[in-house]
Amino acid sequence: MNILILGAGQVGSTLAANFSQEDENNVTIVDISDDQLRPLQDKFDLRTVQGLASYPQIIEQAGGKDADLVIAVTKSDEVNILALQVAHKLFKNKTKIARIRSHEYLESEHIFRTNSAKEKVIDVFISPDKLVTDYILRLLEHPGALQVMDFADGKLRLVAVKAFYGGPLVGHEIRDLKSHLPNNAETRIVAIFRNGQSIAPEGSTIIEVGDEVFFLAEKENIKMVMGELRRLDKAYKRVMIAGGGNIGYRLAKELELKCSVKLIEHGEKRAREISEYLDDTLVLHGDATDQELLKQEGIQDVDVFLALTNSDEANLISSMLAKKHGARKVMSIVNKTTYVDLVQNDAIDIAISPEQITISGVLAYAREGDTEAAYSLRRGAAEVMELVVHGEARDSQVVDRMVAELPLPIGVTIGAVLRDEEVIIVHHDTVIHDNDHVVLFFSDKSQIPYIEKLFGGV
Repeated sequence: MNILILGAGQVGSTLAANFSQEDENNVTIVDISDDQLRPLQDKFDLRTVQGLASYPQIIEQAGGKDADLVIAVTKSDEVNILALQVAHKLFKNKTKIARIRSHEYLESEHIFRTNSAKEKVIDVFISPDKLVTDYILRLLEHPGALQVMDFADGKLRLVAVKAFYGGPLVGHEIRDLKSHLPNNAETRIVAIFRNGQSIAPEGSTIIEVGDEVFFLAEKENIKMVMGELRRLDKAYKRVMIAGGGNIGYRLAKELELKCSVKLIEHGEKRAREISEYLDDTLVLHGDATDQELLKQEGIQDVDVFLALTNSDEANLISSMLAKKHGARKVMSIVNKTTYVDLVQNDAIDIAISPEQITISGVLAYAREGDTEAAYSLRRGAAEVMELVVHGEARDSQVVDRMVAELPLPIGVTIGAVLRDEEVIIVHHDTVIHDNDHVVLFFSDKSQIPYIEKLFGGV
């Protein structure tokens, strides 16, 4: 696939790094700053073009004519929109994705169409703020989870959880899990990471303390499965948010009818503004790194503290203070990947990367097969996707075959199937049908092109 990325900021650079390491892709990245481009050109197998991403001659020079996918992720919404309008007018590229932060633009997607009213100038709008908000809401819905990802229109979820002492399955084989759950509460463990290394889950694999376990289950069964791996956390009832930007405000609006919410905003004007739209949230004008303010507002009684400002340093300091003074769980936005290893599981419980979440929003459109959803995991080292099966039964190596018969390489696990709105957790004798939606976990991303061809009937 020929991929053109406009903007070499954090998201653009990470996308370029990920896609350029896949042999099937030819990647070109454009940025106005040579300082942003030079490290990418030195480190990865890709092409760089310096210039303003919305200039027609720059898009043409960058290979816009042959691009299958154009992703505009510059810092400016206006540049992203204009660049894709230019690309569409010149080349009618197959898929065009824009990262858009402004709520006003997102509410007016319908204006970005041609005269045909069917053909979009911009095919996909990616809103980082909405993606991050939805991600955090899923984490809050399942206390104790490290990651929660939706598939099959929300019917099925992939959950990552760390195994602790006291979990009934800890110290036992995976096959024992079935006897612990009701017959209608099926699950499939698709991956285990132990000391940072991937372990292929087999029935005889023993779950150890500290394992990071990824399992698939229907939404209503997640709590039961989590209870087998760790002591269940109580539901979050008291929430404190640091930062009243778009994400903090959106979360408070979603949560205020379900639990007690306090929000600390440093800017006086912004604090007054959002307080007018939040009915049941206590909005405080102050500094979340002020430990006296945190103590005064009862940080010791807070179930979860969310550090969501646009400053990593402020987020980390406020998180450490919240942890020190008794907050039960601490989650923080961390933009700089170099910080994550320093603070995860120590200063904070969960580090939230807007960059990785945004990339997951793009991934499904960068795959060759009929992909419904895709998520980047473990900072790009692993991936999970929902793929639609296509192929004539007589020619396919997949259609009308049992899972045990599929030529799946090491590093690939199929976990579930969605068929006619029914979720099926797979077993060795599950038969794959044409048009099934299958959820696959990749601990080895180099196998993705092979799997896309295998399941896509190519």
